[in-house]
Amino acid sequence: MAKQNVAEQFVDILARAGVKRLYGVVGDSLNPVVDAIRRNSAIDWIHVRHEETAAFAAGAEAQVTGSLAACAGSCGPGNLHLINGLYDAHRSMAPVLALASHIPSGEIGLGYFQATHPELLFQECSHYNEMISNPEQMPRLLQTAIQHAIGRGGVSVVTMPGDIASKPAPEKSIEHALVTARPTVRPGDEEIDKLCRMVDEAKRVTLFCGSGTAGAHAEVMEFAEKIKSPVGHALRGKEWIQYDNPFDVGMSGLLGYGAAYEATHECDLLILLGTDFPYNAFLPDDVKIVQVDVRPEHLGRRSKLDLAVWGDVRETLRCLTPRVKPKSDRKFLDRMLKKHANALEGVVKAYTRKVEKHVPIHPEYVASVLDEMADEDAVFTVDTGMNNVWAARYLTPNGKRRVIGSFSHGSMANALPQAIGAQFTDLNRQVVAMSGDGGFSMLMGDFLTLVQYDLPVKVVLFNNSSLGMVELEMLVAGLPSYGTTNANTDYAAIARASGAYGVRVEKPKQLQGALKDAFKHKGPALVDVVTDPNALSIPPKISADMVTGFALSASKIVLDGGVGRMLQMARSNLRNVPRP
Repeated sequence: MAKQNVAEQFVDILARAGVKRLYGVVGDSLNPVVDAIRRNSAIDWIHVRHEETAAFAAGAEAQVTGSLAACAGSCGPGNLHLINGLYDAHRSMAPVLALASHIPSGEIGLGYFQATHPELLFQECSHYNEMISNPEQMPRLLQTAIQHAIGRGGVSVVTMPGDIASKPAPEKSIEHALVTARPTVRPGDEEIDKLCRMVDEAKRVTLFCGSGTAGAHAEVMEFAEKIKSPVGHALRGKEWIQYDNPFDVGMSGLLGYGAAYEATHECDLLILLGTDFPYNAFLPDDVKIVQVDVRPEHLGRRSKLDLAVWGDVRETLRCLTPRVKPKSDRKFLDRMLKKHANALEGVVKAYTRKVEKHVPIHPEYVASVLDEMADEDAVFTVDTGMNNVWAARYLTPNGKRRVIGSFSHGSMANALPQAIGAQFTDLNRQVVAMSGDGGFSMLMGDFLTLVQYDLPVKVVLFNNSSLGMVELEMLVAGLPSYGTTNANTDYAAIARASGAYGVRVEKPKQLQGALKDAFKHKGPALVDVVTDPNALSIPPKISADMVTGFALSASKIVLDGGVGRMLQMARSNLRNVPRP
């Protein structure tokens, strides 16, 4: 039997850890590893057009499967391109192993062609970041990297010079047992007892849930029923907690809707369950707050806590719920549910009545129709910006669907590459990329990856020829929009020229037929929907500063001769009351 080299041993260890694919762009220092993959049937090499796509795709795969995923970049610029997608995976707690191949080991530190310092560059977006400097070190170092990524939930980066990858592997390397799953974390009895007393003493309790409630839906519902609590959620908690939820009061934050803001401010005990909600301006400062989180470093970094509980949400509630006293008073819960219903009342008609007269098309209407027509177990990947708003307010979770986006890192251009990673996990599952024209055009080259692998991803493009969320940010800051306009581009024509299915929708009556035909198409498809650029997101709570900003920007636009633009915006947003 031929002796293994380090690259072959590296690939074997990844395969034993459950890695199915390595996303990347081949080249120079990475060639030995790619060649090892060519000769290993357990792992596929996925050739993308940009390494940023590779990292986003690996992060999405890890989020869909819950298992380790991997990406790679060649030395210098190749692995530098990974960094944005790795930041997103790390902040999403997605277990990803990144291989940053490196210049020849004898040239490190001597200003060699394409020289960088990966061990410094990736420090902030990883739990583990080390360089392999000799063959004997590789098996243990890679094992340690894998266990960091899986055990802590996030990114590990392994840097390997190309010449090291080509060297013979050590003859008697130990086959280590690999960690492939995370344990649950149970709080101590003292914390459970304190939390139980706080719940029993409180008259009005609100639960606010994040992505840490994944797998804990039944436990949250049982607890809410026992203490008669409204249940709100952050964006990353929506898919896990909103469905089959008779206590739902919507979402808080900049993209929020319903009565979640009121429920978190009018209670006397707020319990944050598995959320690292970043917008402390939307959290109260005059009620008692408890936070439950599996990551102790998240506890208390958004608001002052009266109790910090280190533990898995499901295990915490399994310990807590039997101990708390049942509450019978539903007045607070019913009042919040009524506020929630009133906030949403009538909004459906605003986007479904006489829609044929509104051109360009309401983006809210597009999201609503997409929600109705998509499969029960569809995976939605969502571009950052206004698409986040429409997804948050119009996509209906059901316990089977997934909604993935750059919700913590907030990167543009994430939806298409994340759809690639999600689709590779199951070619028969419907994957829909909700893209904006700004984000899609940024990494548009990887639409060719869909075509090359015949991935049946459906891209629904909300094409408003602008950076809509940036325009809103400028308006709130009192600035007229500037530098936010994109050229009016026919992306459906580009899709067809690439060898995919493409259709452009300019009138509302064309939308349902176009989506139906795209969903029936067996390969990649793009539905280019021309949407209203004047449709803006209205937060659930508008501050005086926001009003002042809008007024300032409006006056500047009018003084610059933009009266027509202001009238268009007013007409578009008079009806902008969100619904879930």
